[in-house]
Amino acid sequence: MSTVETPRKARRPSAEAWSWAFMRLSGLALVFLALIHFAITHIVNDVADTGYDFVAERWHNPLWRLFDWLLLVLALGHGVNGLRWIVDDYVRRPGRKRAVKGLLYGVTAALVILGTLTILAFPTRPR
Repeated sequence: MSTVETPRKARRPSAEAWSWAFMRLSGLALVFLALIHFAITHIVNDVADTGYDFVAERWHNPLWRLFDWLLLVLALGHGVNGLRWIVDDYVRRPGRKRAVKGLLYGVTAALVILGTLTILAFPTRPR
């Protein structure tokens, strides 16, 4: 009698596996993005000079807008994912958990939309 093993179905990663990977990758990216942002805003340039003209001149280049948008989206995504884990750990009632997560996702979506609109609608030329 021979035993023939049937090949296992390849399992797709779960949402939690993707969430875990996102936290690691976004955290790593945020370290570099935040350090670059901090260095440019607080070390290379004087903080007193960081105003409308500074942002307008910087955002004249679309790559700086992309940089700031990535910082915004990754920071909010990383933060909301961490808060989602905390809600899962500490909120026991399913209805309350759903309500808290809904509020959390709603506030995050509003902040991403407002931040994106600010970055996109900002005048492209300095005054």
